[in-house]
Amino acid sequence: MNFDEWVKDVPEEITGDALWKVEVYRLGLFVGDIGWYDVTKLIGDKRTVSLANQLYRSLGSISANVAEGFSRISHKEKAHFYEYALGSARESRDWYFKARHVLDKQVTMHRIRLLTQIIRLLITMVPQQRNYRVREEQSLYFTSKDIKSPDREIIESLLQQVPLS
Repeated sequence: MNFDEWVKDVPEEITGDALWKVEVYRLGLFVGDIGWYDVTKLIGDKRTVSLANQLYRSLGSISANVAEGFSRISHKEKAHFYEYALGSARESRDWYFKARHVLDKQVTMHRIRLLTQIIRLLITMVPQQRNYRVREEQSLYFTSKDIKSPDREIIESLLQQVPLS
């Protein structure tokens, strides 16, 4: 399911809310919803039941924390919840990477790219609320063009490119 198809099924009570205009919220809600299918597959394998629970919790936390932050008055409080959403997006991406052996590679890469997009948006939003730069801004994030070889080769080549200091 793609985003445009998914939006057609979102109730007007959600799309009519001012929160719906926040792109990271829409994407967080989308990834949380489509993640349901991935979690269902993972829960069917006794080796990944625990992973499925962690993934489902972290995916749901993204849009929930964005919604909570959006409702706050002070910029500091908003940033606090957006940081929680950022942590949940990173955690979700981590769980997807670990689940790649059970989930279809194309599905896994779609979810990782979507979560990376969410992370990028949140890395922009937090400093706007706090009026400072996020240290992770210089972190290496990938696009689909970057992923052309097996996972191990990618990781090894990236580790060689990233300075340790």
